[in-house]
Amino acid sequence: MSSNRLGMQTISFSKQPRLFSFHTLVGPLEGKGPFGQDFHEILPNDHLGQKTPEKTERLMLELAIQKTLDQQNVSPQDLQFYIAGDLLNQITTSALSAGSLGVPFLGIYGACSTFCEALGLGAVLIQGDMAQQVLIGTASHYQTAERQFRYPLELNIQHSQTNHHTVTGAAAAILGQRDFGPRLTLATFGTIVDKGLKDSGDMGSAMAPAAFATLKQHLTDTGQKIEDYDIVLTGDLGSQGSKMLKILAERENMTGLDRFQDGGGLIYGPGQGGGAGGSGSACVAVMTLGYLASQIESGKAKRVLVIATGALLSPLTVLQGETIPCIAHAIALEA
Repeated sequence: MSSNRLGMQTISFSKQPRLFSFHTLVGPLEGKGPFGQDFHEILPNDHLGQKTPEKTERLMLELAIQKTLDQQNVSPQDLQFYIAGDLLNQITTSALSAGSLGVPFLGIYGACSTFCEALGLGAVLIQGDMAQQVLIGTASHYQTAERQFRYPLELNIQHSQTNHHTVTGAAAAILGQRDFGPRLTLATFGTIVDKGLKDSGDMGSAMAPAAFATLKQHLTDTGQKIEDYDIVLTGDLGSQGSKMLKILAERENMTGLDRFQDGGGLIYGPGQGGGAGGSGSACVAVMTLGYLASQIESGKAKRVLVIATGALLSPLTVLQGETIPCIAHAIALEA
């Protein structure tokens, strides 16, 4: 067994690659939320002059990538891999963004867990001496997600209290061995958890057991407790899923539950119409590279655990009455 492997599902990175360059951008609604000041860029509108929201989503990701590259004067030729994914069919946004880079592209789909999955895979490549610098990217858009997973916007469907609001935003980061930026020290890759839930309008309830399973496995594999982290940030459980996660942790007599925070539950403020909270592949990405990075940089948090959750459903499986398989991937970041 590799010395880098801890327990069943966790990998320890002795090289501790750093997030040395990153950029987040969000839509106007997200920019008006409680953590708008932590995002690098707030867009003036949610269309950016494009004819379709799908084109806007692609442009957002391309802008995030370009500004991430420019920040530390990195060129595409300096990268060994580009790992990205999004919510659209065939991860179209990510594939199109890769076309102009000319970098080996690893397209992944983890729904809203994509960001942490990508970071973990990038760290594996660096740990194995297969790369020196890896670009990570993801994006989502409220209108593209509504059109694909729910209803045409023109129908003006009234959402229930358990519905999530897909975050309009994009984020990109470069992992590499530099002497600055948050260190990625651990990654726990999740397994599929399916509790038989079928309500696509309540993804928080479906994803909470996956978040708990990965959290429990991470603590078991590493021999740690929740209190070893200043913040445990889940991806987008929202108000409903966060309650369920706490209940599951209490049943196991876990302590330190005051460290729990949820990116989806935080990103929108009261009266913003965020429903149960934010979701989308950009949600945990912008909250990690925006809010959490600010906490680390200011010294308010020295060690954080990010658990990104994903509901791996599709419009077709919902119509066919399938249950919702879920997954969660975790990464540990240190100052």
